[in-house]
Amino acid sequence: MTVTATVEPLVKARNVHKAFGDVEVLKGIDMDVAPGEVVVILGPSGSGKSTFLRCINHLESIDQGSIMVDGEQIGYELRKERLVKLGGYAIARQRRKIGMVFQQFNLYPHMTALQNVIEAPIGVHGESRQAATDNAMKLLDRVGLASKVHNYPRQLSGGQQQRVAIARALAIRPKLMLFDEPTSALDPELVGEVLSTMRDLADQGLTMIVVTHEIGFAREAADRVVFMDGGNIVEQGPPEQVIGNPQHARTRAFLSRFI
Repeated sequence: MTVTATVEPLVKARNVHKAFGDVEVLKGIDMDVAPGEVVVILGPSGSGKSTFLRCINHLESIDQGSIMVDGEQIGYELRKERLVKLGGYAIARQRRKIGMVFQQFNLYPHMTALQNVIEAPIGVHGESRQAATDNAMKLLDRVGLASKVHNYPRQLSGGQQQRVAIARALAIRPKLMLFDEPTSALDPELVGEVLSTMRDLADQGLTMIVVTHEIGFAREAADRVVFMDGGNIVEQGPPEQVIGNPQHARTRAFLSRFI
């Protein structure tokens, strides 16, 4: 997509800090993501990529700064010029806007693919079983699993399980999708089918932030590549710039392992 300055960001992160004990993992992250934009975050292990993703969904609380998604302060609200932590119900409501796919598939082993996808829309968001089922069938078809709707996770390959996880995340009709190393737990021959599904989502205009080491995906699908190291954004820009002609020595050193 082409991102213009007049577009109001769907995600607006400002001066985001996060520490675990004495270890400062995020050191003041600023990032805007426009509606329909695909942002791929690259960086070495321990650079803060996954932590930042988890902060966007308030799976981790931030120590300083702010994260806005679709105009709402995630995890907090402003009361009398003070930020006050939200309760569990309010945070759950905010998370309806945000789908997340993790490294591990985390499917319910006692449920079929279809049952896994309809669980949250019915149990958490109050959809009727018929409406949730109709939508789930469309989503499973969309990720290429129309013939596997009644299969249990143990009957699916790792790539198929991850595609069910993607359908499950899409079932809440999110405005934003977060992917945290979605192919890292897969055998190499299964990576392609998951990346293909993600490319299709990108082509359909879904706003996505993807943490990955898949340089080919970043080059082909990203509107913008962000390189993080040591809790900071080192450089960012179009894939052809950051991957094809990185300006920072740390970025060049990291990419030399893959290219």
